[in-house]
Amino acid sequence: MANNTDKTLQNKMIYGIYVRNHTKEGTFKAVIPDLDRIKELGCDYIWFLPIHPIGKKGRKGTLGCPYANRDYRAINPEYGTLEDFKELVEEIHKRGMKCMIDVVYNHTSPDSVLVNEHPEFFYRNEEGNLSNKIGDWSDIVDLDYRNDELWDYQIESLCMWADIVDGFRCDVASFIPVEFWKSARTEVAKIKQDFVWLAETVHQSFGCYARRNGIYSALDYDMFEAFDIEYEYDVRETFDRYLRGEITLSHHLDMVNFQEAIYPANYNKLRFLENHDQPRIASFVSGSDLLNYTAMVYFLKGTTHIYAGQEYANTFTPSLFEKDVIDRNTGVDISDFIRRLYDIKKTKLGADDFFWAKADDSLDIVIMTRENKSGKNIGVFSLKSKSGVVDVDIADGMYMNLIDETEVEVKDGKLISEGRPIIISQINN
Repeated sequence: MANNTDKTLQNKMIYGIYVRNHTKEGTFKAVIPDLDRIKELGCDYIWFLPIHPIGKKGRKGTLGCPYANRDYRAINPEYGTLEDFKELVEEIHKRGMKCMIDVVYNHTSPDSVLVNEHPEFFYRNEEGNLSNKIGDWSDIVDLDYRNDELWDYQIESLCMWADIVDGFRCDVASFIPVEFWKSARTEVAKIKQDFVWLAETVHQSFGCYARRNGIYSALDYDMFEAFDIEYEYDVRETFDRYLRGEITLSHHLDMVNFQEAIYPANYNKLRFLENHDQPRIASFVSGSDLLNYTAMVYFLKGTTHIYAGQEYANTFTPSLFEKDVIDRNTGVDISDFIRRLYDIKKTKLGADDFFWAKADDSLDIVIMTRENKSGKNIGVFSLKSKSGVVDVDIADGMYMNLIDETEVEVKDGKLISEGRPIIISQINN
């Protein structure tokens, strides 16, 4: 981990907002009335998808993708002005939350300010034309970090924004040299000490594909030298395969346990069920199953991420290229449940916990353990809401389920799962 990473980030929640789709107005000012609700959900950081102008050349869809950035130092006028954004950040701070913005440093739009002013900053293909290394990203061109002046420009831009916000979520950070990120972190720390760095590391297969084709892709282990938190994409593909019914639950949990073995002791993975690049979890599961999945992701070791609309069990994944306002009238609202899980995460789960997970594959029930010198917490999550008897590594006795305050009995090292999520706690004397 980065030397000055704050261990308490393990117990935080990051709420993701795409300004265009968060309200019908799609502006910074329109987000402000929703801040009290977001705070009440149990939010520590609000992460905004890119807030910069979007390129027009090669644009996908009607409105374009925010990850086709036209100017790193400007605000998307569709969202408002820089002063509007500063007002929004101020309102976030007033409520005891912090603000994180998206940093898209692997590429820009083909008509970006940098293309016009510094074409030497860009990757060129064998024909000598501006291009990108991943073919289906047709609305962007890649930057070339072999150019030292590009480093200077990008770090100056980061320092400008660090004077306003509290953290960066760095898009496809694995494709940019770790040494760049370490340098950027050093310079930003001169502006703000307690700044948070979140890396979108890439899926296991994507990283392997890149390296096989001569494209730089840093290892997740090495990325922790510069970042406080990184995506759990190293195990996401097994999770997706389990959702599709292709593998057993144990297969996925073996990968999660492997993280505990290979990363620094205080590693921090961003834990999520969905994000703007993934399908909505409610398109796969609903009802009690959804509650079990949600409780499981909060119990996992790492910072929790909730993507706006997840609390309403949205099933439709909003487009990055069009106007798709979040549906808040689904008839489902698990906000109170999420808040309860947040309270448990903050008060019961430790940043220095040892983590272990196993599964009863016949019942699709996860049994997770988090333990430190103070005690032990056990999470039992029935992902298909099945009832059954499972083995748990905790002393026999009567316990209170921290989620719903019902009694849970452990007898002969076993408890009965009735299909609802369970978290019980044993405090050492």
